[in-house]
Amino acid sequence: MARLSSPTLLLVVLLATAAVSGEAQPVPAGDYLGQTPPGRTPQLFAPGIVSTGLDERDLVITPDGNELYFSVVGPSYAYATIMVVKRVDGRWGRPEPASFSGNPQHMDIEPAISPDGKRLFFMSKRPVTPGGEPNEDIWVVDRTPSGWSEATNLGAPVCTPEPEFFPSVTRDGTLYFTRRPRGSRAEYIFRSRLVDGRYAEPERLPVEVNSGETHYNAFVAPDESYIILGMEGRKDAIGPTDYYVAFRKPDGGWHETVNLGKPINLPGVLGYAPSVSPDGKYFFFMSHRVVGERPTGRLSHADYQRLATGPGNGRGDVWWVDAAVVTDLRPK
Repeated sequence: MARLSSPTLLLVVLLATAAVSGEAQPVPAGDYLGQTPPGRTPQLFAPGIVSTGLDERDLVITPDGNELYFSVVGPSYAYATIMVVKRVDGRWGRPEPASFSGNPQHMDIEPAISPDGKRLFFMSKRPVTPGGEPNEDIWVVDRTPSGWSEATNLGAPVCTPEPEFFPSVTRDGTLYFTRRPRGSRAEYIFRSRLVDGRYAEPERLPVEVNSGETHYNAFVAPDESYIILGMEGRKDAIGPTDYYVAFRKPDGGWHETVNLGKPINLPGVLGYAPSVSPDGKYFFFMSHRVVGERPTGRLSHADYQRLATGPGNGRGDVWWVDAAVVTDLRPK
């Protein structure tokens, strides 16, 4: 299990405490919020800015590198908001709700940006019509000269009365997403081709990808050369949910999914929100791992409050690592 040194952990806790308490901390300059790029060992991403004592996941980045989107989840997923951090004139701001998100009456989560940066897809439980029944559907906003458009439901045949979520899109507009078929406890990865500007009837990916007991939250490479997904119920599982990758064959089929292994997946640790940076260099993933040395002595109420305000407390955090840990698994 990855550990932070005591001084580093203290700095992380202080930064996160300030963020949670509302004290604005300057965001370092440079790409990726000024963070030092990781190697092949996962590192906590942007502690005190993105990764705090809250429950964060689903980090994605615009192709120009000037906007980072991620989800912040409320208690028991009763609500969730998509946040954005923007860089303007070389200076990063602080996280704020995206223009199309933030209504406490419903849940917005799982942003996905098209490779050209012109569209942003996300899952929302907002009703399609005022007063209608909420449902997990895929929504989309389009880039305009003044910002993002109003959100619209993607509609049939992608959206149905069944739950659809975690969109991911390729360069040619093909949409990958998760669907839970009616009457099933399992979830599966589907794909819908964009044909003449309209999405075709979705197809369920073959068993090489949809193996195990349930499969969900798939990120697809822009060139559709590989897919990273969460999975449960495989014999090679390390934790309760693991990240896997499947590579596409030259004939359009798929190789068998491969477990990303340790330290991406850890025993007893949940993770289910993969993405890769637009330049293909870094793999981002959500993890519920606990970091830092276990406190010594009797724990006071103040100790628990302090532990709750920093990342690595067992809630969701965003981690990143060199994407070679994924691409090196490509079949030779």
